Amino acid sequence: MRLRRGPLVTALCLGVAFPWLWLAAWQGSGGNDLDMYKTQLLELHQRLLYAEKENKKRSHELSNVLGEIKRVVAKAVNSTTNHTDGMKWKVLNLTRKLPMHLTNMYCYLPHLREYEESIFPNVVIGQQRTGVSLVMGIPTVKREKQSYLMNTLHSLLYELSEEQKNDCVIIIFVAEVDAEYVNSVAESVRTSFPSEVQSGVLEVISPPDYYYPDLSNLKKTFGDSEDRVRWRTKQNLDYSFLMLYAQPKGTFYLQLEDDIVAKPEYIQTIKNFVAEQSQEWMILEFSQLGFIGKLFKSEDLTLIVEFFLMFHKDKPIDWLLDHLLWVKVCNPEKDRMHCEKQKAKLRIRAKPSVFQHVGIHSSLIGKIQNLKDKDFGKNVLHKAHKNPPAKLDTSLRIFQQYTLEKVYEGNDCFWALAPVAGDYISFTFLEPLIVEKYLFRSGNIEHPGDKLFNATVEVLPADETVRKELVDKGSKFNYPATKDGYLKIGTFENGISEGSVNLSVGKIQAIRLSVNSDSPVWAILSEVFIKTSEN
Repeated sequence: MRLRRGPLVTALCLGVAFPWLWLAAWQGSGGNDLDMYKTQLLELHQRLLYAEKENKKRSHELSNVLGEIKRVVAKAVNSTTNHTDGMKWKVLNLTRKLPMHLTNMYCYLPHLREYEESIFPNVVIGQQRTGVSLVMGIPTVKREKQSYLMNTLHSLLYELSEEQKNDCVIIIFVAEVDAEYVNSVAESVRTSFPSEVQSGVLEVISPPDYYYPDLSNLKKTFGDSEDRVRWRTKQNLDYSFLMLYAQPKGTFYLQLEDDIVAKPEYIQTIKNFVAEQSQEWMILEFSQLGFIGKLFKSEDLTLIVEFFLMFHKDKPIDWLLDHLLWVKVCNPEKDRMHCEKQKAKLRIRAKPSVFQHVGIHSSLIGKIQNLKDKDFGKNVLHKAHKNPPAKLDTSLRIFQQYTLEKVYEGNDCFWALAPVAGDYISFTFLEPLIVEKYLFRSGNIEHPGDKLFNATVEVLPADETVRKELVDKGSKFNYPATKDGYLKIGTFENGISEGSVNLSVGKIQAIRLSVNSDSPVWAILSEVFIKTSEN
């Protein structure tokens, strides 16, 4: 029903807005209820005046609150300067402003002017960790034959202490614009390294859709094929993007590749070597191959990246790096020997090498590369301990000569095909012993992914009465019991199980490692240590 707006409605509207008009009208009409309406209208007028006063007060308070919000936002934006320059816009969805040191990218990649968002990374996994000593960058692409990335990450994280993990960040740059592939890599990282992702040790980023220019009409140089020129040009752009993202995060930046292995204690080795140097160096090399294991001061990365971008179409990355050193220190009026001496002050090699190249199938389709760093030496793939005499047994299928006896006696690793649920490894002592501590380490530096995952450490009390009681009534200790009288005293975390045995259990007849679920990978035992009261 539509209300017809007549004189009465108009009068009511005017009366609400101007109550004295309403009052005058009623006075002129000589209405019988004049006094009552007069009182109500005066009350209404007072309420409106009070509401107006309160409104002004609230408006003033809101103005103060808005000012405080602006101050907090400004402070938040400023605080992100310790994060990546491309992450600032994430604070309250503020408009992105291109950092000053990135504006030169428009000179070398002019297509970016049309896509203002294409200079900022897609952060798929990341806690925005900053302020660390060491930032490690790993570019990775889809390979035709085999991916080495997970093994590389296992190798880098193998045996790192909590202190070292807290003072580094590893950035995986998936140099693809295929969102499905990028997300699949991120999911693999998240599944394989949940604690490292959660803590911020690992980040996964990718380039935005329009970062790469048209690479179809590049000039062929140095006799390289069109595919190789395209591959090396994109690689230069990949390294540049990754370096710029990493630059604000830490003191030093270590360039790695996705198909390498690292020596144990590699972070401490790098730290010690840096401490031995003067402040003149620009590059410290921890591998002689390509662009692997090159350490830079983060403060130098902006200059280095600008040089790479300036000539990204012309030469491979390692050649450009050498040319940069030439520009900085070589005197054209002096001979080559003098130039090499000057460059050697900026580029210093560490021996033996800390990183080894293991990939065979290059990211360049069809290319096979068997590059090995001769200065890397041979990895120690097992650790020896003196263990008590025991009878050894396993249900696992042993690979070649890598028997259980080898690792128990400290001569080599134990290596077996993929375990399935119900598989076991047992150590039955020739005489019952008091076991104080134990350590079982799976995987090794060359095969860091070949670990025991869902597995438990179990001990068999030597006392038959105790065993029978466990079977009949369950455990009276702080450990759950199995149906055959074993006590479950530990589990494997990230391939390692280490702990002590409650002395109230008494002497131990056997220790068993039990596999609780099928594994997609083979299993290596690289260290077995059973500490008893006698050894």
